[in-house]
Amino acid sequence: MPDVGTIAGEAADKAGGFLTRLGGFIQATNIPKQFKDVDFTGLFTNPWFLVPFIALIGYQIYKQAFRDLFIVALIIGIWYLSGTEYMQTLVVNGELQISKVLPVVFGGAAVLGFIIYLFFGRSQ
Repeated sequence: MPDVGTIAGEAADKAGGFLTRLGGFIQATNIPKQFKDVDFTGLFTNPWFLVPFIALIGYQIYKQAFRDLFIVALIIGIWYLSGTEYMQTLVVNGELQISKVLPVVFGGAAVLGFIIYLFFGRSQ
């Protein structure tokens, strides 16, 4: 009979190696910095973004995919909120401000729960 602890340890090592490589790739490509440096106003006035975005929204309205339209609106809202001054003050002098993080965590949990409800809880 195989040793379950050894198998679990090997699986954790492989997963850890994958996550380490993935984290290194994300840092090497500067993805967090690119998200931070996005000009919201410039993006939504750029026709190369605006035309396909309006086409996507129009298509979702035409298909009456209001669930998907709502999820796109939630993603844009989360992206907007991540750039606010409140989010920038979650860490002060290298210390996490628990009193400011808890509303963010509970709000994120509520949004995630609502998205799960939209995908699995409702029948169409």
